[in-house]
Amino acid sequence: MMSKTVYVCCGTGCLANNSMEVYKELKRLIEKYEVDAEVKTTVKATGCNGLCEKGPLVKIQPDDICYRKVKAKDAEEIVTKTLLNGEIIDRLLIFDITKGKKVTSHRDTDFYKSQKKIALRNIGEIDPANIDDYIERGGYEALRKMLSQMAPEEVISEIEKSGLRGRGGGGFPTGRKWRQCDSIDSYPKYIICNGDEGDPGAFMDRSIMEGDPNTVIEGMTICAYSIKSNNGFIYIRDEYSLALKNMDAAIRQAKERGFLGKNIMGSGFDFDIQIVRGGGAFVCGESTALMQSIEGNVGEPRAKYIHSVEKGLWGQPTVLNNVETWANVPEIIFKGSEWFNSIGTDTSKGTKVFSLVGKVKNTGLVEIPMGTTLRELVFKIGGGIIGNKKFKAVQSGGPSGGCIPESLLDLPVDFDTLKKAGSMMGSGGIIVMDERTCMVDVARYYLDFLSEESCGKCVACREGIKRMLEILTDICSGKGTVEDLVLLEDLCHTVGEASLCGLGKTAPNPVLTTLKYFRDEYLAHINEKRCPAGVCPIKEVRA
Repeated sequence: MMSKTVYVCCGTGCLANNSMEVYKELKRLIEKYEVDAEVKTTVKATGCNGLCEKGPLVKIQPDDICYRKVKAKDAEEIVTKTLLNGEIIDRLLIFDITKGKKVTSHRDTDFYKSQKKIALRNIGEIDPANIDDYIERGGYEALRKMLSQMAPEEVISEIEKSGLRGRGGGGFPTGRKWRQCDSIDSYPKYIICNGDEGDPGAFMDRSIMEGDPNTVIEGMTICAYSIKSNNGFIYIRDEYSLALKNMDAAIRQAKERGFLGKNIMGSGFDFDIQIVRGGGAFVCGESTALMQSIEGNVGEPRAKYIHSVEKGLWGQPTVLNNVETWANVPEIIFKGSEWFNSIGTDTSKGTKVFSLVGKVKNTGLVEIPMGTTLRELVFKIGGGIIGNKKFKAVQSGGPSGGCIPESLLDLPVDFDTLKKAGSMMGSGGIIVMDERTCMVDVARYYLDFLSEESCGKCVACREGIKRMLEILTDICSGKGTVEDLVLLEDLCHTVGEASLCGLGKTAPNPVLTTLKYFRDEYLAHINEKRCPAGVCPIKEVRA
């Protein structure tokens, strides 16, 4: 019997645009109209397809048709014309900005063509609430291979040889972390998934947990086997209701199928996972603060000379990685370290997931090989600047990342190159800014956010960020002086050096990079009492 599948994007972004109503209406109408017994049509609610600006997306396979911005009222036309008669509905097709024409398949757009999906390999192609969909696409085969063919030492070696680095921001070699934890002869050991994504404009980890929760479970279980751990925790911020729901369902189904719990796949290995809900504190994304929160304490970081792989959760050896890192692990074990190592740059292997937002035509979720340039990310995948305005800067790495100017657009995106430019990979937020953006106000905005989110434990972060914010607020309102810039830079270096955790250490990045690359805007605010972008209270008077 022939079959067709209709995939409806039901990630958080599309749900906000009523995609669940589209899903329900399509399901109802297919049941009503489907009289041809030779063709069986199935409707699936998937996770985020990535092209959020065009959502809700509806994909029809194997016809390879994709419709954008679908409403419930379009469902009947899709069923009667496309599903029953094979007609293409021209008005619902995606208009590819870079090609300047409509395309039938989403795969033909430059947005998708330039991507390589590893962590996002299943999202948009499966129903995340159905473990069978994950299994059909090779899910849990890496776990099966490991349990039947590999010793724990071999697993760690494979991750080391792959060159995988932590995708949560720091870029620490994942295999080295696992080996260090494995070398500590103290039990129990713990596995933690950091799903406390709090960067403004970031939704990478959220989309993976919503759209492919089983890949996170499989990755954590593989690590647990390698370091001989029997207990895992997934820390998810409470605002991520759909991620909580889908992850909880995936854990339950994995236990029912024998992929989690006692005697996994008959191997004699036991591993269980439980979910911990975070209260939404940005600082709890920091590893030690997150562990404090799991233990029931106030989420505050601790000094880094105490390594979590030695004394982490409840003082025991602990491996903590973020959602995207765990999503890469099953593919590395299944396909081999050489395959993963062949992708990316010399020091940054594999791919990276980014949330591409801001003044760019194609906003959404993208996964690109390490080493892809910012220009390709913004102008090919992103389609360029909205309204064809002039590009000004791109901010990478969340509120603690730096602002990169147009002169560095050909910079390859990897851990080390971004750091040299004064920015950072971070968890993967990319915010594009145009000529109407005031870079002084951008720095002020991020320091305002970080000032609110600082836990207050150390003086450098608590008081230093607050004082930097006061200076930037004065400059934005026309009360700044040239001497303020000297003080501001001194404060940046002090806060970066003396802060206890990554929040304070990286907080100066937006300030230092805007001072370095956009100093003329600061001087315009101070000397000419005007905001070149017309954003700040001292708006430029135009002729």
